[in-house]
Amino acid sequence: MEIWKIILTAFFSAAELFVLAKLMGHKQISQLDSFDYITGITIGSIAAEMATDLEEPWKPFVAMLVYGAVAYGLSVLTNKHPRIRKFVNGTPTIIMNGGKLYRRNMKKAKLDLSEFLMMCRQEGYFNLNDIQTAIFEYNGRLTILPVSSKRPANPTDFNLSPQPEYICTEVIMDGRILGENLSRMGLNEKWLQKQIEVQGYHNAKEIFLGICDDNHKLTFFGAE
Repeated sequence: MEIWKIILTAFFSAAELFVLAKLMGHKQISQLDSFDYITGITIGSIAAEMATDLEEPWKPFVAMLVYGAVAYGLSVLTNKHPRIRKFVNGTPTIIMNGGKLYRRNMKKAKLDLSEFLMMCRQEGYFNLNDIQTAIFEYNGRLTILPVSSKRPANPTDFNLSPQPEYICTEVIMDGRILGENLSRMGLNEKWLQKQIEVQGYHNAKEIFLGICDDNHKLTFFGAE
């Protein structure tokens, strides 16, 4: 009987975590600000306690709901009120601009020179002379604007106007035809089967991934 209690409390703990994560959004699993980071760790700790508390599992259950409600409420407030967003999330800080490092801003961001240089290297900049502006974002990432002579070239630099490109659509995944995606593109399985045979395959089961662009050009990746 004891093992079933453990299984049930663990199951409900995992289910509640899933629901709270959905309510709070993808931000909890991407780049976190300080409050999201603390909330995520706390909710995870409470969930672990709930999974093993067989006597009064409702207490950590309620605590998780409270933390989830606070995080969700703050998310709504920060989306509607810029001043609250600025207070909760903080603001970006300019660390370097025009060849000048701002020591006061680095101190404000609690960032030392070694950390700054490491973050520059992580972004692909080993020479500070290649950087026009470096901004320390509130989520802890460094955003860099390179000097104009070091930025990547783009078609407008050569007076070119390439045609727009669109995201390719998956039509086969793990050997299974995705009929809904085909229909959305105005295609059907009969047409797809013909294209499969043209490229040397017998059927969709031999294909690990098949993608189709806006011009109905297919690319297949065979299953090994």
